[in-house]
Amino acid sequence: MARIELRNVVKRYGSFTGVRRMDLDIADEEFLVLLGPSGCGKTTTMRMIAGLEEPSEGEVVIGGEVVNEVDARDRDVAMVFQGYALYPNMSIYENIRFPLRMRGIGKSDQDALIRRAAEMVELGDFLDRKPGALSGGQRQRAALARAVVRQPQVFLMDEPLSNLDAKLRSSMRVQIKHLQRQLRITTVYVTHDQIEAMTLADRIVIMEKGVIRQIGTPDEIYSDPADTFVAGFIGAPPMNLVEGKAENGRFTAPGLVAACPPDISGRITLGVRPEDCRVVTDGPAELAGAVYGVEPTGETTYLTLRTGETLFEVKAARDARFDLGAPVKICFDPERIYFFDTETGVRLRAQPQRSAA
Repeated sequence: MARIELRNVVKRYGSFTGVRRMDLDIADEEFLVLLGPSGCGKTTTMRMIAGLEEPSEGEVVIGGEVVNEVDARDRDVAMVFQGYALYPNMSIYENIRFPLRMRGIGKSDQDALIRRAAEMVELGDFLDRKPGALSGGQRQRAALARAVVRQPQVFLMDEPLSNLDAKLRSSMRVQIKHLQRQLRITTVYVTHDQIEAMTLADRIVIMEKGVIRQIGTPDEIYSDPADTFVAGFIGAPPMNLVEGKAENGRFTAPGLVAACPPDISGRITLGVRPEDCRVVTDGPAELAGAVYGVEPTGETTYLTLRTGETLFEVKAARDARFDLGAPVKICFDPERIYFFDTETGVRLRAQPQRSAA
């Protein structure tokens, strides 16, 4: 177990900068997820922690020791990859055993460690099989057992569930979370899947183009986004973002009128999540549009409305059904409306009112 620190870390590839001035502090035993689209620098960041990439600038610190000059094999970290990286000609037992042989663990101690690791991931009955005889989920669990058996101070996981179907991903998320809590090992997990990030992480680091856009707990990231990138990246469906104009406490856009803080003005982007909208049949409403699409999912129904050139997602009742093109009015939860600077994307917050002297 170990605290990890990245101090002013930069990674360049010629004229291209993959990671820009990153400062990050990962607590001992924390489960931290690096989240972002392809090419945002999350895997590069993890590879610098592992020692597979060398920072162009800055320091990587593990357990209080600067490890920039320490080889990957000497950093006491275990990695789990997207592609399992199991040896196909070896049994699962031998695959799990391999890192123990590399570390010179005595044969008398190996069997107990292997079987303990296998039982943790529910593979005790499959140790004599080869990887080709296992399902994708079982192979990924074997890769986890091989990482666990080393008893490292840090786990590094690079999109380990990307090759699995939806049902297996769900069950493996539970397995990974339980395993990390049981072993209490500092874990850095890389993914582009926001569902994985929200369900696994103690904290999430959202990255874009080599820059950290926001760090926070899943609830903080979801409920208090720092900018339009974070607001639009987190959520399924993501937050609705509509560009318009704010003036005198009123936000307007084609088909949309909403109250806004009086100290916010100019070109503004309004944000509201689909679940914070409500279909109404009469009375005042913030948005009026026409039904563009209806998606019943069983537990709920998602409506897509068109207003002007904007498509707007709304979470409706599970039995809600509307004809395409039908006019619909929507009310927003006034406590769950967000405003952003359209040019910079930065979140705008109302200034607290001062009481009269």
